[in-house]
Parts: sequence; structure tokens; C-alpha cells
Amino acid sequence: MRAIEGVRRERVFTEVGVASGVLAEIVENTRREVEAAKQRVPLSELELLVAQEEPPRNFFAAVTHQQRNALDVSVIAEVKRRSPSAGLIRPEYDGDSFRPEDIAKKYHAAGAAAISCLTDSKYFGGDLSFIRRIKDAVPLPVLRKDFIVDPYQLWEARAAGADAVLLIAECLHEGEMLDLMILAQQLQLTVLLEVHDMESLLRVRPHVGFPHRSYSLLGINNRDLATMTVDINHTLRLADLTDDRSILVSESGIRTNRDLARLREQGIRIVLVGEHLMRQAEPGQALAAMLNPESTG
Repeated sequence: MRAIEGVRRERVFTEVGVASGVLAEIVENTRREVEAAKQRVPLSELELLVAQEEPPRNFFAAVTHQQRNALDVSVIAEVKRRSPSAGLIRPEYDGDSFRPEDIAKKYHAAGAAAISCLTDSKYFGGDLSFIRRIKDAVPLPVLRKDFIVDPYQLWEARAAGADAVLLIAECLHEGEMLDLMILAQQLQLTVLLEVHDMESLLRVRPHVGFPHRSYSLLGINNRDLATMTVDINHTLRLADLTDDRSILVSESGIRTNRDLARLREQGIRIVLVGEHLMRQAEPGQALAAMLNPESTG
């Protein structure tokens, strides 16, 4: 039976990788980068750095507690320079003059509950150093959004000051996922466990909240990995298959206060918004308009 299950898990991962193309490429590149990072900075050095770190900010509490906006919605606002599908999001984000901390300050002033920061360099223009820069600028907890495939990356994230990490179900086999969730809890990192489709949701559903409920969120990404199209109705459809909507995070394709209201009506009150905000000349004002449209005129 275990052999059959192992084959099935392999098939799930392979089909998603083949269907998405870009995802499989990114994961392979990430594995190579991790091996190179291990040579530069051994795990033993990261462990010493983590031992000197302050305790993480409580990402789970920040997004699940009541919010001071019209809809009581928690927005995880994202710092993101580029993507494989969109390329560079705005011309001024190119080069060394990019200041993620300035964007984070605007998000904080506008009412964000937490910050998501892309740290993948090759495909998203991110950098691990962005986390510390953001943490030094705002009191909000910060999610390391990357393609986590190795325990080393959790130690890396914690040493860089991250308070939470993204785990993408389509990138991980079940055993890998559980091992990473256990280590994340030991490092006091909140896990945002992300799925893109029904099959992945059913596969991970028994493990949501493992090993400790207060360290686990479930994200539903509204982007179809095969077509790269986005539809927030995807969250509404899959929400019926989940056990606890209070820890659900809807990701991708959320642009307006009406989108937030539709999700909120169905009991979904945590969202991750990135590219829409980053496309605006004033990301903070765009977030304020989403959360409190009447106050912005």
C-alpha cells in the first residue's frame, strides 16, 4: 500500500510540474541554488545565527485576529518586483534603487495585517535581505514567499528574520511537507500551506494544523497553473472542501473592495494581495482604497 501511495504522490507532483512548466523549472533551479548556498553557509552557521535571533513575530495571530477596517479583512500585502508571467511589474522597480522597506511602510500605514516578501532572485527579483529591511521598517510580521523544498531554507528564513514561510503543496511530496511543517513549528515559523487545485487540497487537508494549529494557515491560490488564468471563484469553490474557513487565505486575482466583500460573505477574511498593489503608482493608497473605499473618496 505504501508503495502504491508513493507512486501516486510522484504522479501528482509530476503532472503538476508538467502542466505548469514554469513551476517545475523554478523548483529545479531552487534545488540547485540551495545546494550552492549550503556550500557558502553551512547549516551549522545558520543554526548559530538563529540562536541569536529574537523570537519571531506572531504571523498567525496577526492575520486571524480582528482587523480595524470596514470588512474586518486581514490583508497580507506583498512586496514583489517581477514574475515569470508579468515580467518587471513597474519600470522603477528595476535596479539597486528598489526599496522594499518603503513599500512596506506604505502598506503598514494603509492597514495591512502582515507583509509577504518574494525572496527568489532569478524569477521574481527578490532577495533574502529584503526581509530584514522590511522588519526594521515596520512592526508587522513578514512571510518569506519562496519555493521551499529543503529544510535548509527554513533555517535560512529564520536567520534572515522571517516570521512565516510559504509551502506549496504542488512542490512537495507528503513526507517532505510534514517534515518541513514540523521543523517550521520548532523554529516558531507560521506555515502558509498553499494549494492550487482540488486534488492537492484533498491531499493536504488531513495535515492542516499539523503539528500545532496556531502555526498553520491554508492558502488557496486562484491561479490555474496550466493556463495561468486567475479566478477568485476558485477559492469559493474549494472552500466547501475545507474544515475551518477562519484560517483560509485567498491568494491571487483580488483587486477590489467588492472582491474582499464577496470572500468575506463566505467566511473568508484573510487574503494575500500582491501584483495588483505593486502595479499601482501608490501601492499604499491602492490598499487603503480596497480596505476602506469610502474614506478614500
